[in-house]
Amino acid sequence: MSNVQKIEGEAHAALIYCRVSSVRQRTDGGGLESQEKRCRSYAESHGLNVEAVFPDDVSGGGDFMKRPGMVALLSYLDAQPGKSYVIVFDDLKRFARDREFHWKLRQELAARGAVPKCLNFNFEDTPEGEFIETIMAAQGHLEREQNRRQVIQKMKARVESGFWVFRAPVGYKRVSAKGGGGKVLVPDEPLASSVREALEGYAIGRFATQSEVKRFLERDPYFPKDRKDGSLRPMTVTRLLKKVVYAGHVEAPKWGVAVREGQHEGLISFETYQRIQDNLEGKKRAPAARKDYNVDFPLRGFVACNSCGNPMTAAWSTGKYRRYAYYRCETRGCDEKSKCIPRAKLEDGFEDILKSLTPSQKLYGLVKAMFADAWEMRAQQAHAAKGEWKRQLRDAEKQVEELIDRLVETDNRTVAKKFEERIDKLERQKIVLAEKAEKKVPSKARLEECMELTLKFLSSPWNIYKNGSHAAKQTVLRLAFAEPPRYCRNEGYGTPKTTFPFKVLGDLTGINGEMVL
Repeated sequence: MSNVQKIEGEAHAALIYCRVSSVRQRTDGGGLESQEKRCRSYAESHGLNVEAVFPDDVSGGGDFMKRPGMVALLSYLDAQPGKSYVIVFDDLKRFARDREFHWKLRQELAARGAVPKCLNFNFEDTPEGEFIETIMAAQGHLEREQNRRQVIQKMKARVESGFWVFRAPVGYKRVSAKGGGGKVLVPDEPLASSVREALEGYAIGRFATQSEVKRFLERDPYFPKDRKDGSLRPMTVTRLLKKVVYAGHVEAPKWGVAVREGQHEGLISFETYQRIQDNLEGKKRAPAARKDYNVDFPLRGFVACNSCGNPMTAAWSTGKYRRYAYYRCETRGCDEKSKCIPRAKLEDGFEDILKSLTPSQKLYGLVKAMFADAWEMRAQQAHAAKGEWKRQLRDAEKQVEELIDRLVETDNRTVAKKFEERIDKLERQKIVLAEKAEKKVPSKARLEECMELTLKFLSSPWNIYKNGSHAAKQTVLRLAFAEPPRYCRNEGYGTPKTTFPFKVLGDLTGINGEMVL
């Protein structure tokens, strides 16, 4: 006598649906394999031929159409019109853990002539059966919401203790904390150094725009790229610049957790982070990215038109036999609009200016003495500033206490929200002031190091510009010139306005490069 129990109806083909809630459960727990084995045994015992298995490793909550496996199963049914299937799954919770989508999925299967079968629940097309099924679906929904609440509560508590509970940001990796207590973020070298350079570069103006940060990271071999062509999405750069985690702090605004010191090492100071936010709020916008920007026209967007004062653009022009490189002004209403200047003419003149900035060797001793005096003066100012920052920190703490008292007393939600915003702003200000107050004044050893780097730049800005990368060229331009030099199509460059070090050196040097006594 056969032990096979036939299922009523004409369906003899079965599809198996298996689901676990995460990739980890799939790889470590073997949940999908065990579910499939039980479902196959069920199908065999009921005389069903299994045609395909559809696995999922995403959460059961929410829209079932967001689960790749379920979408594939419904597509398979659509591709077999008129054929009846039995859909076998291990547990009612694997079907749907949201009461709304539970019934929507039942309707989608019924519309395709598919019959769901569960190993531990019997579907009945009766009022009593529908009632029980509704209760079971509601129970699954309740358990999911309770689990979600518990997870959020635990994650919130971790954030409040200074731990980053989200995905490790680029430049960090998770390691087990010493003495237990979960995992903490640690810098992931050499990627961390690349991220630090990008963040600090944007903060100090080495990278004037987000597009320059983007190009720097695209050239970095360690930074992960968004697209197959090796480029990054602009939003990737914006998100990186906005992450407070890189300053050694954590926050979770959606859970009401304000910014606080983290349990991990920051790649930058909070002061640097705040400077980045100020730059972002200043609405710096990048020019449209062009593939020839880095190589062909290093002065595009820097040299200004003498007629209108706006930055010049540049492009290639195609002639009958070859291509020609030109700079030009494209400002509407300018007298020089669209009048081309050969690239060689404009760039050769600029090279002459840079070469002229190189001081004579006779000035080096004087420069060192001036630099040492300036350093000593700045050191004295730094000691005085530390006292002022401590005073401002005490004032900020006092203001926070007063605002908290007023917040407790008010019943007006609008006023309370304003108090909360002001408190949050002061708390961020306190972090910056505390960093400044604790910052050490650089030692004499640091003086020698900085002096060496400074003299190296002052002695050969042209060599650095000539042999450096695009980022190095842009740095030289900003360090050497207080304002963009202006170029006249007929007369060439006017007198450039250099930065203070070069201006002082220029004032100390005669026409023939000799010291003025």
